[in-house]
Amino acid sequence: MSRLYGAQHRKLQDEFGTRKMADRVEELVCKTEFEDGAKGFIESVEMFYLSSIDHQGRPTVSFKGGDAGFVKVVDSTTLIFPSYDGNGMFFSIGNISTNPQVGLLFISFETPNRLRVQGTAMLSQDPTLLAHYKEAEFVVTVTLSELWQNCPRYIPKYEKVRSSRYVPRAHCETPLAGWKQLDIVQDVISESDAQKAAKAGVIDIDTWVGKIISADETA
Repeated sequence: MSRLYGAQHRKLQDEFGTRKMADRVEELVCKTEFEDGAKGFIESVEMFYLSSIDHQGRPTVSFKGGDAGFVKVVDSTTLIFPSYDGNGMFFSIGNISTNPQVGLLFISFETPNRLRVQGTAMLSQDPTLLAHYKEAEFVVTVTLSELWQNCPRYIPKYEKVRSSRYVPRAHCETPLAGWKQLDIVQDVISESDAQKAAKAGVIDIDTWVGKIISADETA
């Protein structure tokens, strides 16, 4: 019995004559444990995409970033990653709190390389886990169901220019998010962030959008 394919996949595989190839792919690349190669790749990347399911049953995808090693493979079937300060929506975290099924796509545009992970997520505010990450609000633990390597075909190759200045780091103060300087949010952000915004300078939406368009790292 296949771990990956259901009737909807088999129907298309049979229509296009790819069932045997699909079975071979699953046989060769579908894993149920993190091996050394997968662990090394996951812990080397500075970003991944997280898929979760919302309260209406809709799939959602969010970008998660940090310094290399911010996703940690802690044993053969478990990884963890932090949930840092965001925009207050708690969309992915809220989704996970009611539906723990998640998908993770790890991708390197420099190599290029990619790895897909399916698993069950759990939220934690355990101090021993939070201690791994400066300023994390939650740590997400994912128990592996399946992972598989994808070929790098169609992945464009890019070179890294810089890391995000907003990733919390032990050796420096984390800058205020650029959007928290917007005049239209000053009445809804926290008092401490409003004080930081006043010090940095409150800006209007056109100024912020201009920073984004010009690739200003303070956006």
